[in-house]
Amino acid sequence: MNSFRSHGIAALMALTMVCLQPAFSADDRPNIVFFIADDISQDDIGCYGHPVIKTPHIDALARDGMRFDNAYLTISSCSPSRCSIITGRYPHNTGAPELHTKLPDEQVRFPELLREAGYYTVLSGKNHMFGNKDRAFDRITGGGGPGKEEDWVGHVKERPRDKPFFFWFASTDAHRPWSIGNEAPKYAVKDVIVPPYLVDTAITREDLTGYYHEISRFDHYVGLVTAELQKQGVLENTLIFVAADNGRPFPRCKSRLYDSGIKTPWVVHFPKVIQDPSTTESLVSSIDLSATCLELAGIEQPDCIQGRSFLPMLKNPKTKVREVVFAEQNWHVYRNHSRMVRFGDFVYIRNNYPKQQNLCLESHDWPAGEELWQAHAAGTTTARQQQIFANPCPEEELYHVLDDPHQLVNLAGNPQHAATLAQARQLLEAWTAQTGDSIPANPTPNRNDPPRIEGGKILLAGKAKTKNPHAEMPGASNNASKINHPGPILIHQP
Repeated sequence: MNSFRSHGIAALMALTMVCLQPAFSADDRPNIVFFIADDISQDDIGCYGHPVIKTPHIDALARDGMRFDNAYLTISSCSPSRCSIITGRYPHNTGAPELHTKLPDEQVRFPELLREAGYYTVLSGKNHMFGNKDRAFDRITGGGGPGKEEDWVGHVKERPRDKPFFFWFASTDAHRPWSIGNEAPKYAVKDVIVPPYLVDTAITREDLTGYYHEISRFDHYVGLVTAELQKQGVLENTLIFVAADNGRPFPRCKSRLYDSGIKTPWVVHFPKVIQDPSTTESLVSSIDLSATCLELAGIEQPDCIQGRSFLPMLKNPKTKVREVVFAEQNWHVYRNHSRMVRFGDFVYIRNNYPKQQNLCLESHDWPAGEELWQAHAAGTTTARQQQIFANPCPEEELYHVLDDPHQLVNLAGNPQHAATLAQARQLLEAWTAQTGDSIPANPTPNRNDPPRIEGGKILLAGKAKTKNPHAEMPGASNNASKINHPGPILIHQP
């Protein structure tokens, strides 16, 4: 455990829990459709301001609904993120906190509570949580097509008409490798916007065009489903969520706790409740989806769910249901144990394995990553790009998200921010203790040898030692999968 845990927890915050009351009667319960994309950062959606990527259907949902500007995932890694969302629990509390670990059978999935209450439930597309049969869903299908989206409309058409429905529509867009088709626009290299932490080369730009295309393809299928709901006359009473499981599959994004990896698009369309379309800057966590859906369905929230309903925000965008969000990053091919706290205008990151480079396959196995490593070997990287190669990593990072949207200027050592740093430490200490998080004594080792540079040459990653070398999981020593405490939600500012 880090040394920060032992100081000041008791004097930190007041935790406020709410008892959920049914929002609708049994005969007018809303339908629910959850669209979850794969590997898309928040600012790569049109309604969030991207000037090139075309997402007209998601933009329309946001225009007539609510756009959440400060929505955070609990982890920037595919399967742990999905397991966290479906249980309403932090990854280390699910029993499946690392990539390619399956959700334990004893963990409650919120769709199973919907199903028990009479909802027709379907998961179509990327699963990554359990097998092709699960008690939470009446049907589980592979989705079809390059993005696993082709049977979505069919599910809407074939649903029983005497039940409310819950659809978990999970795309593999925009996961690598790219698959370019005719369902979405193809983008020109010259129009690409290269983030400052990548090298601006023709190869990087070409790589980004594939990413852009797959985002637009995801949007295309969102539009088809929305049109079918409209055709059936049920759009008014259907709650639509649009989100992603982690950030873009590029260096310093996926598997990292910066906004590029952990901040998700979060668009909600629900005409029955959202009377005045708007945006909200209030914080929300992906574990809050479960509590929100259950409240809307009139189902009592079980103790195992750590999230809280954001239904009040849909009625008033200025409402705050939480003042702090937490995220974690664990093994994702490479060993990792990082933790994040977002509160106010600040993000705090604690790297518990500082004596190693934070890597994932996207940081070197694909064109943009390879270009970055080539520049690193040649000594031509900028200071912003060089941060990716930091070894050791800083133990603590603190960023002002408004002044520094890419989180490039670490304020942890700035005396002017000492009070903010102390508060961040206290928040993380409390969450760690209350949720049973732990640093494994026998952590999962790297699956691959990381790349390195010797004599100006890049030595590529070695072959996988084992396919899934899982060892001790975070939280296992504290039996965290049995702990239901949500950690801090509301805080008292000094």
